[in-house]
Amino acid sequence: MKTVVIREFGNCEIESIYELDITKNVIKDCCGCWSCWWKTPGRCINKDLDEFYAKYLEADKVVIFSKVTKGFVSGNLKSLFDRIIPLFIPYVEASTGESRHVPRYEKYPAIEFYYEGNFVTKDGKQIFEDYIYRTFDMFESKKVTVKPIIEYRE
Repeated sequence: MKTVVIREFGNCEIESIYELDITKNVIKDCCGCWSCWWKTPGRCINKDLDEFYAKYLEADKVVIFSKVTKGFVSGNLKSLFDRIIPLFIPYVEASTGESRHVPRYEKYPAIEFYYEGNFVTKDGKQIFEDYIYRTFDMFESKKVTVKPIIEYRE
């Protein structure tokens, strides 16, 4: 199984084809230029994630180790999520009762999302987990797992 790791904390050893350590890489924000849809379809004008995009699409599974920052993903991880948009086309379809971008590719990886951090309320934890499920549902991941890091098993 081909695995990509996105790491914001921890040192769990995972055999992977690619690892993006966002503690060492600042992800540029999406500037909303639409170039990834119109001028360079499928590619962001910021070329910093070109290798990541290729490996993400090649992967069967992406394992994400995320910190919880003030009840949400960090700004750096949110920027990465925003920058996944080139992997879709600009057209929108209504499916499952929601509007969503049309996939550009036939296959997208399964997601295992592990987080470290605390929540002020139970509702806050549920909102966080629902956000992650919804994000990767929109990103066409057919299997999404969201768990606190204490439930991670190598």
